[in-house]
Amino acid sequence: MKILDNTLSQLTIPTPFPVGDVHVYLLKGDKLSLIDAGVKTKEGWEALKTQLHQLGYAPEDIEQIILTHHHPDHIGLIEQFPRAETLAAHRNTGVYLSRDEAYFAKHEAFFKQLFVACGVPEELTVHSGELSGTMQFAGKGELTMTLDEGDTLPGHHDWHVIETKGHAQSHLSFFRESDGAFIGGDHLLHHISPNPMLEAPIASDVRPQPLLQYRSNLLKCQSLGIQTVYPGHGDIFSDVSTIIPVHLQNQEQRAARVYHLLQEKAQTPFALSQQLFPNKYTKQLSLTMSETIGQLDYLEDRGLVTRVLTDGIYHYHLVP
Repeated sequence: MKILDNTLSQLTIPTPFPVGDVHVYLLKGDKLSLIDAGVKTKEGWEALKTQLHQLGYAPEDIEQIILTHHHPDHIGLIEQFPRAETLAAHRNTGVYLSRDEAYFAKHEAFFKQLFVACGVPEELTVHSGELSGTMQFAGKGELTMTLDEGDTLPGHHDWHVIETKGHAQSHLSFFRESDGAFIGGDHLLHHISPNPMLEAPIASDVRPQPLLQYRSNLLKCQSLGIQTVYPGHGDIFSDVSTIIPVHLQNQEQRAARVYHLLQEKAQTPFALSQQLFPNKYTKQLSLTMSETIGQLDYLEDRGLVTRVLTDGIYHYHLVP
């Protein structure tokens, strides 16, 4: 637990995920708000209660919850705060919080169809339910307020909403212009570049391109004047002008590797994923395919590759 200034404190919650601990933030203002809510485990709940107590508060004191995005390690404990009548987030968070059965069915069908078109063998697509496997760690609820780019946080009018889609289609970050403070969820991390994750579209049938979104929003953040990043994972940091170009360059290097593999021959996204992630693709199919398709989206957007549908399966070719 860290007191960051007279209105903001960082609380750290253990998770069962490889990413490790997750940070949530207690924000004082006209309302006492919790930004993100950790993961739904006994250990997570005990850690959150203990740190709130150290700050002089109890769960009953939290008046509203504001979410950066819908991933389980950020929404797990939303049900534990009886006075929190406001639950605010991007509108795309709603289908996950409410466990919208129609969307979950659409999500499953979307990935089955996408994986077939990407050349994934049927025996792997049958066991690719990574979404349902993590929902046990997520809280359930209903949004009472949606947040959009340019809004101010309810009860905290010095904090502005910045849309930062890429890692998630619901991702928001919060910026305080007076001192350049930035609560970034998983958008800006110091030690790793977040994975832009594929998701089924919610309001349309057009597949999102999360890596392109992420790169665009990194560039947007580069122009904000951010001085200090309070992230969802890892260390607080201030060298934003260094970290953003590093993240962009790392992605370009990964795309260059995909381009090199395609110099040998045209390939399916799954075949590329096998070469990029030989030890992970069977157990983390959605993650590895998201990364691979993201690099292909980037190369296609730059006019370096093209895709051809042959017998229902996409093969990517270099553009001559």
